[in-house]
Amino acid sequence: MERVYNFSAGPATLPIEVLQQAKDELLDWNNLGMSVMEISHRGKDYLAVAEESEANFRDLLTIPHNYKVLFLQGGARSQFAMVPMNLLGHKNTVDYLDSGIWSGLAIKEAERYAQVNIVASSKESKYTTIPERQAWQLNPQSAYFHYVDNETINGLEFPSVPEVGALTLVSDMSSNILSRPIDIPKFGLIYAGAQKNVGPAGLTIVIVNEALLGEALSITPSMFNYALHAKENSMYNTPPTFSWYVAGLTFKWLKAKGGVEALAKANATKSKKLYQCIDNNDFYYNSIAAHYRSRMNVVFSLKDESLNDQFLETATANGLANLKGHKLVGGMRASLYNAMPEEGVDCLISFMNDFSKRYG
Repeated sequence: MERVYNFSAGPATLPIEVLQQAKDELLDWNNLGMSVMEISHRGKDYLAVAEESEANFRDLLTIPHNYKVLFLQGGARSQFAMVPMNLLGHKNTVDYLDSGIWSGLAIKEAERYAQVNIVASSKESKYTTIPERQAWQLNPQSAYFHYVDNETINGLEFPSVPEVGALTLVSDMSSNILSRPIDIPKFGLIYAGAQKNVGPAGLTIVIVNEALLGEALSITPSMFNYALHAKENSMYNTPPTFSWYVAGLTFKWLKAKGGVEALAKANATKSKKLYQCIDNNDFYYNSIAAHYRSRMNVVFSLKDESLNDQFLETATANGLANLKGHKLVGGMRASLYNAMPEEGVDCLISFMNDFSKRYG
């Protein structure tokens, strides 16, 4: 069977070149007569993989030396707890912006450990926009400010880094990390699940300023303590070795493509094309405020929702997979991560135009 264009929000499509290399090396990696999945994470061969992948990741995002990069497990949901456990310190209040479903889940978890000040919320608008900065009610005494840079389910994305004064800036970038340059020094901590723009599920990356380490709450489990993972170079326990290995291949692929600057241009082109298709065809619509439309997760609906199943079935038959929107939002969602080629977007647009002519 031929490869399809996979628009899944995660686990998501991976670069063909990365998958092919992983396939070629699966049974005999590095001429060892073993798979990379079968060797010790503490052996010199795997440590070389870990060191190279971290070096390439740092290079791609120009991460300063005073920031630690951690390769962990548990997904972004574990980070919802690890962030307050490690950054709350002697304070009891944290600031959170509520801009979507993932923001809400992060808030709910943080409430277990601290008093959460919701600086603003777009819940009443059904998360079709991000609250304007002048309306935010920041607490300068909070330990940090947390926001989700790209709301995967709702299809919103911050166009730039928010200004929060002297507060430590924390961001969930699970669905848009490596899709554009990041001004790392503006952040105290960034975390991201790998299964969208980096590699297979099972790996979570944390970028944290060293100055924030060592103040974990006394109740923090050892596996949730950033300082312990940093001290052991992410080898405190057995890491997700295969996911880390594939992430390393992806970092090499990204560099060969010109780095995040080149991918940012490609991502802008892909999303612009698809949004133009939606906006110029009254068969479809997108309700997200234009300024905050996500480049990664394009959500859209059919004006006649009775055609949803037909749309999805026909799309799948045409090699366009996983376009169904999240169950909490409905409609459609096309995820355009780094590994989605522009040709895939062109095929989707052609299909959407043909479908609207047939059923509109």
